[in-house]
Amino acid sequence: MCELLGMNCNTPTDIRFSFSGLIQRGGRTGPHRDGWGIAFYEGRGCRTFHDPLPGAASEVAKLVQSLSVKSLTVICHIRKATNGRVCLENTHPFTRELWGRQWAFAHNGRLKGVKRWDLRFYRPIGTTDSEHAFCWMLDQIRMRFAEPPKREKDLRDLVGELAETLGGCGSFNMLLSDSRQLYCHCSTHLSWLTRRAPFGEARLIDKELAVDFAEETSPKDVVSVIATRPLTDNEPWRIMERDKMMVFRDGLALGESLGG
Repeated sequence: MCELLGMNCNTPTDIRFSFSGLIQRGGRTGPHRDGWGIAFYEGRGCRTFHDPLPGAASEVAKLVQSLSVKSLTVICHIRKATNGRVCLENTHPFTRELWGRQWAFAHNGRLKGVKRWDLRFYRPIGTTDSEHAFCWMLDQIRMRFAEPPKREKDLRDLVGELAETLGGCGSFNMLLSDSRQLYCHCSTHLSWLTRRAPFGEARLIDKELAVDFAEETSPKDVVSVIATRPLTDNEPWRIMERDKMMVFRDGLALGESLGG
């Protein structure tokens, strides 16, 4: 299976620390050698990097680790191929436009039969069940809402329904963003944490690296990190409930407050 990494913040934030841990699992501390990709949202734009080579040995990954790209939302994926050959077009995250927004999507799991589902507006470029599922989701959203719904709850409810339907075909661990919110659906494994004041030190599991976030942040910063498996061994990661979706905005899971 693949592994996922997402970040959502209330102020543009650098993900290099978490990325440096995850990318080790792309062939060094984990078996996810079949490519990797990352999408950074910057305003309405989405900056993406992809490489079908193992992340732990990727020159592109080294480049990303050297860049201080600050973003409100990030989606990252390291791949262990189960459907579709190892090539650039099969490398997550996938992106498409809807309503003048750039949507990004990454998936971990297998979806039996989904590639036989009819598509109307969007077509896969590669051959993975993941990209077909993404195109199907955007098709369904576009058919339900020709324009962005006035109530964001209506969109959240629909994304949750679609994720539940896809989860009925197998394993559907998903990260999806429309640049405004980060949708996270868990079928089997997703973990998450929220960093906020008072900040402390975080220590990676997969690499000898620690950061004191008290020296890197302001007291108003709020940052949530979502990963298939915890990336640090000294922070209070929480396990996401199976067959449920969480939505993050401005660094917080919806339903949580700064005082929560």
